[in-house]
Amino acid sequence: MANDEKKLHIAMFPWLAFGHMIPYLELAKLIASKGHRISFVSTPRNIDRLPKLPPSLASLINFVKLPLPRVDNLPENAEATIDVPLNVVPFLKKAYDALQASMTRFLQDSRPDWLLHDFAPYWLPAIARNLGIPTAFFSIVTAACLCFVGTKARMAERKSPEDFTVPPRWVPFHTTVSFRLFEVLKIFDHGVTGVEETVSDFYRFTESLQGCDVVAVRSCVEFEPEWLRLLEDLNGKPVLPVGQLPTTAYDSGDDTDTWRWMKAWLDRQSKGSVVYVAFGSEAKPSQTELTEIALGLEQSEVPFFWVLRTRKGPADTEVIELPEGFEERTKERGVVCTSWAPQLKILAHDSVGGFLTHSGWSSVVEALLFERPLILLTFFADQGINAKVLDEKKIGYLIPRNEQDGSFTRDSVAESLRLVIVEEEGKKYREKAKEMKGLFGDREAQDRYVDSFLGYLETHRQPQKVE
Repeated sequence: MANDEKKLHIAMFPWLAFGHMIPYLELAKLIASKGHRISFVSTPRNIDRLPKLPPSLASLINFVKLPLPRVDNLPENAEATIDVPLNVVPFLKKAYDALQASMTRFLQDSRPDWLLHDFAPYWLPAIARNLGIPTAFFSIVTAACLCFVGTKARMAERKSPEDFTVPPRWVPFHTTVSFRLFEVLKIFDHGVTGVEETVSDFYRFTESLQGCDVVAVRSCVEFEPEWLRLLEDLNGKPVLPVGQLPTTAYDSGDDTDTWRWMKAWLDRQSKGSVVYVAFGSEAKPSQTELTEIALGLEQSEVPFFWVLRTRKGPADTEVIELPEGFEERTKERGVVCTSWAPQLKILAHDSVGGFLTHSGWSSVVEALLFERPLILLTFFADQGINAKVLDEKKIGYLIPRNEQDGSFTRDSVAESLRLVIVEEEGKKYREKAKEMKGLFGDREAQDRYVDSFLGYLETHRQPQKVE
């Protein structure tokens, strides 16, 4: 019994994006495997769409469903960013912010030892502090991203979008990490009408950093030691890396036939010859971008497996289409899949020689787990910073594009693909990706990071008050 009393009860509250919820769930599973209890808080539809838990952990992870408040202009049943186009996401944030009351009630009733929260609920640390519950801002983005954002005081130094296109002056070492102008402009302008977004994402980040007790980061010292040190210096509080949290494979039970035909196609391709193309659950190219990507793939003559999302949820009226005749012309060496595909299984296949990606960190981690070099085409959010970090380390190659408006050509797509996958000049990217496997795929190191993190939480938990 005494041993059970030492076990922690940890609440988790991620932002309503699967690119956030899945890393939170991976950390939850690792923590639960050590015997600690997790309360994973989200909305009903999101929880129902999460991967099923291993039976051994089901009793330790409790899913807490908080109904999402209704908000004008947010479609019914839209509970995650995957359900809506980018210009509707501010309404989703408005609904998420309206969870304050139900989240407060949950914390009052459950009294967890720790609360791990995301960047979005900037209002949550103050609520938890009033209840005597310590908080960790668990960032699914890298320390480099958090350092680039800076602190509340330093953010005020930036007066224009152009100020985000150079490395921050508070970074004491040489780096090229910064946004390109078109990436910044996308962050500042979602083209939203009908909603006054009360706070920006930058504000949410800096408030969450300032309000929490400790910062937990999806990262490791071996990958970005200088950024982790700087993050601690900037915020004056402990920074605890929790490892890269690679997604664990799971079988949904209904994907056997789907994978069978995909594997059969991949089996027919030469080793290391195929480019896997996918832009995650959030990013969606414009029609112009889609056309250039498609014609670039065709021009490259590289075999490809493309998982393509043509719309983001039922509310998305801008359905994008492949160029006329593209699939017919490329059917001998390419596949376009517009339904779900098992990304981990595809990346693990020997025929895959590179990954054309949006630079979302979960996708990056999954690719490097299987030694796949990266061809980088960013769309929004932290992707621009991730891509610069990867480019700086020669793990990924940025497709050349106009830095003002973000436009790119089919020629630049074709040349980038051939460089990374085929040509001698791209060997450095292929070799660097192989080096990364030891860092991103080391399960023992991942386990040590979680043990160290839990050791801190156990040591610094608050004594529970007797009501």
